[in-house]
This record gives sequence, C-alpha cells and structure tokens, in this order.
Amino acid sequence: MSEIYLAGGCFWGTEKYISSIRGVVSTQVGYANGKTENPSYEDVCYRNTGHAEAVRVVYDSAVIPLEFLLQLYYDCIDPVSVNKQGGDYGVQYRTGIYYTDKKDLPIIERSVNELQKRYDEPIAIEAEPLQNFYAAEKHHQKYLDKNPGGYCHIPNSKFEKAKNSIVNPVSYKAADKSVLYKTLTPLQYEVTQNNATEPPFHNEFWDTFRSGIYVDITTGEPLFSSSDKYKSGCGWPSFTKPIDPNVIREKTDNSIVMRRTEVRSRKGDAHLGHVFDDGPKDGGGLRYCINSASLRFIPEEEMEQEGYSYLLGQLGK
Repeated sequence: MSEIYLAGGCFWGTEKYISSIRGVVSTQVGYANGKTENPSYEDVCYRNTGHAEAVRVVYDSAVIPLEFLLQLYYDCIDPVSVNKQGGDYGVQYRTGIYYTDKKDLPIIERSVNELQKRYDEPIAIEAEPLQNFYAAEKHHQKYLDKNPGGYCHIPNSKFEKAKNSIVNPVSYKAADKSVLYKTLTPLQYEVTQNNATEPPFHNEFWDTFRSGIYVDITTGEPLFSSSDKYKSGCGWPSFTKPIDPNVIREKTDNSIVMRRTEVRSRKGDAHLGHVFDDGPKDGGGLRYCINSASLRFIPEEEMEQEGYSYLLGQLGK
C-alpha cells in the first residue's frame, strides 16, 4: 500500500470523491502542514493555524498508480484558484499534494507540469513533503456518508465519474500532427484533425458488432466497448456510453445551424463525432454517434496481446 495527502477545498467533499476511486483502500480527513499541534476545526478555520483541510489517502498502486490518482484529483478541483474552492475561502481551503515518500516527488512534479500546459494562469497546487497531519474530529470523518444531504462543493456527477474511472491517461501519448499526417489515411486525418465527417453507411464499423473494444486511432486510448454498441439506423457507429466517462471531452459545436455537442478524445484531442439525447432510454438515453475513421477496433481475442486485458470485464459477458 502507498499513501499520499491531498488538499482540495472542504475535506468533506474531497474525501467522498477520493474514496470513490477504484484502488483507494482508505481515507481519513485532517489538518496538514500547519503551524500548531493538534488543532481543532475551529482553530483551523478562525485562528490562523496555517493548516490545509486534507485527506490521507491509502491506495493500491498496482490498481491506481499515483499518476492516475493525481489526474483524477485534478478533476475535482480548480487548480488555478488560490485559497478558494467552490464557495469556500481561506488558507485552509488551498490545494496541495503532500508526500511522505521522496520517490513520489518526480512523479508529482511531472504531473503538475503537464497540468500547467492546459492553463494560462499559474497552477496553485502546493507540492511539498508532509510536515504534519492531525486527524480531524470524529464527526468530520466520512461526513457525507453520514449526512448524504450535507454541504459539498463537488457535484454528484464527479463522484460517478471517479467511481467509473478505469483508463489511465498516462499510458497513452498524443502524437504530433506531422506524424499523424504520415501514419493515418487521408480520411482518418481529416476526420480526427479537421473535424470532417465520413459518409453514413459507407464506413468501416457502422454495422460491425463483434466483441471487443474501440480505441482512439491516434493514441490507442480505449473509448468504447462493443457491449455498449447498438443499431441506431443513423449510418455511423453508435454507443450508449464511453468505456470510461473521463476518456471523452465534450465541446459545444455551432458549425451548422443546429447546435450540437461535439465529442473528442481525452489524450489525443481527436474529433470523434457528436453525442445526442435520442439514444435508448434503458441505456441512459444518449447516442454517441462516432466516425469509424476515428476508431481502431480490437477484437476480444486480441485484447490481451495488445495490452488491454484489464478491460475484458467491460465486454458484458
């Protein structure tokens, strides 16, 4: 087991979010890296002790590597906000990653540097060794489990995304456009890089229903499972949901008169298609209408040799 301490605003919500992640073994809320010993909640909030509301996270690194855990942590915070998360203000609500193992520091620094590339403002997350940590009072532990309607600055949808996160983005790397121009077919390049749309009923996977997974043609990151593919009649591959809610990025598309929601891949930022709300009601009501040219299909019998054996359980058998 490994441990890390994460500060992300009010620790009620941060603990609930972190504990939802597959591979997290235990959590404990408390006060980290302050100036006094054994502070109370009132001390931290009103007496300038300098502590951050933080969560001690014990996790199985074989299931959830630190890089992956940090990626999910970033999704529940505003990483450029200084001493503020949600509606909470104060030094105790700052963001921070506090480590006890020096070997974690290069991983943390690399991760924060990658995160910085997504923002114009400086990242406000502290990355420091853990100096001290004092467990919070008993009624603060698992607060939202005890009080389901209690205050939380993190929306419920984030808890569901954390719970269903199974694809580690660190395992996949985006390629330069110059490389993609040489390795993709002209249609694949136009669709993924220039938002083109292939013709309906005349594409590779619109009527394919073999058991397997569909991955981003540009990075190999898993996107959809055959168990969520269905016959929609639209002429393009249609899915009720992605294999992991985090692998898809949504973007408003006003390129035509009709306002649509574009979907793009997380790691490769490749154009995939669009999502509509006319899907099967018993499958969630969504239809992910995806270009075949954005996908590579990996049949079930080849998933292990291709490095996707951890997703065999997603095939619905």
